Amino acid sequence: MATMTEEDYYGLLGVSRDATAEDIKKAYRKMAVKYHPDKNPGNAEAEEKFKEVSHAYEILKDPKKREAYDRYGAAAFQQGGPGAGGGGFGGDGFHDPFDVFREVFSGGAGGGIFEEFFGGGGGGARAQQNHGADLRYDLEITLEEAAFGAEKEIRYRHAAACKPCHGSGAEPGSKKVTCGTCKGAGQVISSRGFFTVKQVCPTCQGAGKTFEKPCRACSGEGRTIETNTLKLRIPPGVDTGSKLRSGGNGEAGLQGGQSGDLYIIIHVQEHDFFEREGDDLSCTVGVPFSLAALGGTIHVKTLKDQVALKIPAGTQTGTVLRLKGHGMPSIRGKYHGDMYVRVQVKVPKKLTSKQRALLEEFAVACGEAGQDDDKETFFQKTKRFFE
Repeated sequence: MATMTEEDYYGLLGVSRDATAEDIKKAYRKMAVKYHPDKNPGNAEAEEKFKEVSHAYEILKDPKKREAYDRYGAAAFQQGGPGAGGGGFGGDGFHDPFDVFREVFSGGAGGGIFEEFFGGGGGGARAQQNHGADLRYDLEITLEEAAFGAEKEIRYRHAAACKPCHGSGAEPGSKKVTCGTCKGAGQVISSRGFFTVKQVCPTCQGAGKTFEKPCRACSGEGRTIETNTLKLRIPPGVDTGSKLRSGGNGEAGLQGGQSGDLYIIIHVQEHDFFEREGDDLSCTVGVPFSLAALGGTIHVKTLKDQVALKIPAGTQTGTVLRLKGHGMPSIRGKYHGDMYVRVQVKVPKKLTSKQRALLEEFAVACGEAGQDDDKETFFQKTKRFFE
């Protein structure tokens, strides 16, 4: 991803620097839907824009990352920056804030003064060095799928363990020999100004030994690029920004190192009828003028079916009625949100002569009909009010 200026993360989402977390979330939803690859097939520019706004949201939604960005700008998440992290998850997550100190004072691999406080050593450093990167996959689903859960199948390319050498990096039958770079120590020593720094050997990755013959299929790396197909279970209640973790399905580690994880980021499409606010849903329903005045019952669409909703007599436009438990399920599965129905009273645009006569008779009975030509009739006032 290209380096961004300090203002870009906020600018990409179209929010101010003092925007609330909810403002940032709403802005991201709008941008993610607009630039999602599924809605822009073959559009490389839209795909890049989608990656940029997703990256910006990952930073700004996290209070600690946002604070680091506000202080240091995008440099905080570049390699070696205060907020930089390893792995293939956008370079902005899963980081140790003391990595930059370790690199200066203990050679990046551990074994220095900071390790006394934060643990680790040569073996742990080698494991970290060989550990595969985490990956990110953006998945767009419908509101119905978010409400009831869904089975999804995704395909993505990643570095997988080499099959001929089973991820070891060695040609079958090859023997282990002492590493010629570190002479078996697993570390190399270099000078940086006043400091003498120990680092994991780049040749043997800290093992102290290498294989006599590297695997020809993977050139000794222990992994090759493959396309993976994965079936996912989307749990009910997820929302835009929800993360699902698939352990071990990220990048394979170097020379048999532990594989990283795959993180699936959920994007819920906007719905034509419902608006979502947390676990609650809201919608607007038209109610005939006579029903709003007299009261009655209508049937309202929910995500699952239709339910009866009582309309009290004298209901006005803008009245909000609640259907308890007909919203989204909680991601924790303990309860459902509510559904809020905004009433829009429908005034007929055209009346028959009989309907007009009856309505005017009603206006006279209410004492609201105008007798002077300069005054509006009851129907005219009603129509003007609702329009």
